[in-house]
Amino acid sequence: MKNSNEWIKNGFIQAVLVLNALIMLYPLVVMVLSSFKKNAEIFTSPFALPQSFGFDNLQKVWDETNFVRYMLNSFGVTAASIILILVFGTMAAYAIARYEFRLSGAVLMFFISGMTVPLKLAIIPLFIQLDALHLVDTYAGLVLVYVAMGLPSAVFIMTGFLRTLPRELEESARIDGASELLIMLKIMLPLARPAMVIVAIQNAVPIWNDFFFPLILITSDNLKTLPQGLTVFIGEFTTDWGVMFTGLTLAALPITLLYIVLSKQFIAGITQGAVK
Repeated sequence: MKNSNEWIKNGFIQAVLVLNALIMLYPLVVMVLSSFKKNAEIFTSPFALPQSFGFDNLQKVWDETNFVRYMLNSFGVTAASIILILVFGTMAAYAIARYEFRLSGAVLMFFISGMTVPLKLAIIPLFIQLDALHLVDTYAGLVLVYVAMGLPSAVFIMTGFLRTLPRELEESARIDGASELLIMLKIMLPLARPAMVIVAIQNAVPIWNDFFFPLILITSDNLKTLPQGLTVFIGEFTTDWGVMFTGLTLAALPITLLYIVLSKQFIAGITQGAVK
């Protein structure tokens, strides 16, 4: 009887997970299929298979936009932001988690407080400040905004993970004569790799997909990121939805591949964090 109830319970959980996966994947499937359709076909049969799997929309994206430039801009901005978030976030978290000092709790709360205020609410003073520093319409200004957005959650996640690591590891390394920098780089950070992957993916997705801050801070066409650049197909009276869906599909592909590649580390990090 117990095995039967457990089998029913597991079957119910699996069914819920499968249903959730279908709900999550269905919009992506519709987006990909719509990328092969014309405007008329999208409105007449939005959920049906395309009449033909041609590449006219892809050709239009390639010919009518600076797509490669937009893609490279997004790659550069996202990569620079993630690297800086990981470097500064890990250093701050390591100091808070592994060194005992009186204000460690206050410093951690200072970073956590950054998660409570959406940065978009401060867009006017932020724009004025960046303009005074001549950072409007530059990659540096955009990257600094993303780093400021990502640091609070990065410090919070990394601090919680680093605190769970046994202190005997660093103490034995100190006895062997290892420097503090060597202990952090060679011993602690490899153990904290799952948490770093969580921080990277958690910040890479919103940065890659962000439209708001590039719209406000970037005006030059050669500096536009991918979400901002695709707005060329959105007109005042008409929108080429087939081409738009093609651009969105191409834009979603790199971040999807990144998640697939790092999925094992991402799941391992979540699991280890839950257990610890």
